[in-house]
Amino acid sequence: MSRKEARRPGLVQLAVAGKITTAEGARSLEMSLRQFRRLKARYRTAGVRGLVHRRRGEPSGRGLDVDRRDRIVELVQTTYREFNDCHATEKLRALEGLPVSRSTVRRLRRARGMPPKRRRRPRQHRARRPRHPTMGSLVLIDGSKFDWLGTGTPVLLLGAIDDATSTVLALHVRPAEDLHGYLTLLGRLAAHYGLPVTLYGDRLGVFVRNDAHWTLEEELQGTQHPTHFGQVLRDLAIGYIGAHSPQAKGRIERLWETLQDRLVAELRLHGIRTVEAAEAFLPPYLVDHNRLFAQPPADAAAAWRRPPRDLADRLSCRYTRRVAHDNTVRLGPRWVQIPRGPHGRSYAGNRVEIRECLDGRVLVDYQGRRLATAPAPAGAFVLVPRRAQRLRASRSASPEGGRHLPLRQNRPNRASSARAALAALAQHLRRPARPHPWRQTFSRRQRDRRRQETLTT
Repeated sequence: MSRKEARRPGLVQLAVAGKITTAEGARSLEMSLRQFRRLKARYRTAGVRGLVHRRRGEPSGRGLDVDRRDRIVELVQTTYREFNDCHATEKLRALEGLPVSRSTVRRLRRARGMPPKRRRRPRQHRARRPRHPTMGSLVLIDGSKFDWLGTGTPVLLLGAIDDATSTVLALHVRPAEDLHGYLTLLGRLAAHYGLPVTLYGDRLGVFVRNDAHWTLEEELQGTQHPTHFGQVLRDLAIGYIGAHSPQAKGRIERLWETLQDRLVAELRLHGIRTVEAAEAFLPPYLVDHNRLFAQPPADAAAAWRRPPRDLADRLSCRYTRRVAHDNTVRLGPRWVQIPRGPHGRSYAGNRVEIRECLDGRVLVDYQGRRLATAPAPAGAFVLVPRRAQRLRASRSASPEGGRHLPLRQNRPNRASSARAALAALAQHLRRPARPHPWRQTFSRRQRDRRRQETLTT
């Protein structure tokens, strides 16, 4: 008998002997009157053994049959060995046609001595940041370096997730966490949804300035000039919040744990081991992922903004260059010929803005007007900042624009040091001789003393 059934014989015997009523016995055992009458009848016919559950020791009618159980165990040990219990349950239902619960898969796995895929950590106390009410008001961006393709070489997966709905907005595979990858991610996000109000990420050098150098202009305005990515965000009117810890952007950090568990298993299942195949597989995977994990926002009105028509031109690095005498501007190894202006005007000596776009095109602008465009170079192109020179609106009107260059460019090289030394020597040689009247003192006593010193020597 179980502990629950051990209370029945004494009360049923008292009820059969007439010492307590049926209602009192049913109330003590917390059962209905009809059930207590059944127990009394079974006691009269079979004694104490009639009070035990009749299905005791027999297999459950709702249990799995042997063939189905063996099939599940075989699939969990072979095809879905890299899946967690919940993910394996979904695949068994969708692909194998086996209606099974997660607890059953977990019980069968533990019965075979198979360890769990990921060790469960104890809960940690953290203050929860409330979600933004509308979709598009805050988007979290980050990158995760992991062996996503199973080749033994870690690659980087860049991602963007909406804070209000936990919808994964875009994913992009890159070999490194660079400016080209994040601008590509921002372009995909703007093309599919629109421009968000604010981006939330870490304090990577691509996003924010981490150097301690301040130019005179930066000290006067009280802030450093933004990075190339920051210039793009400022041009598109997108704010940026830099987190000081991984826990501050916990939603996208938890997304990487989910993707490292589920996405890797999906890629292994489909035999995907190249970056091109992974890029083609990500869009359909995001549809299933968002269907399972996305939730409705608190406010149905979205905060997305329509991207500008020249978005491809704005996703670029900006520089300032002075036009040469032959009306050309140079950007690294590339140069652009500027055509003549109205009435044969020449732009030699003027400062122009050069934009190196994400697709490799080079655009030359002057006072908000497009002067020239250079096509993209042949082959694959990766947008890399040329140097730490940034666009300043006041430089064109300032006669001392060289002061605003970074500290490294203000340092003199060896040739300039040699020229400075020669200039100092020439200045020293131009000094008049010691007996020259310009170098004589006004004191007569001093002149007589020097004259005596000269005679004695």
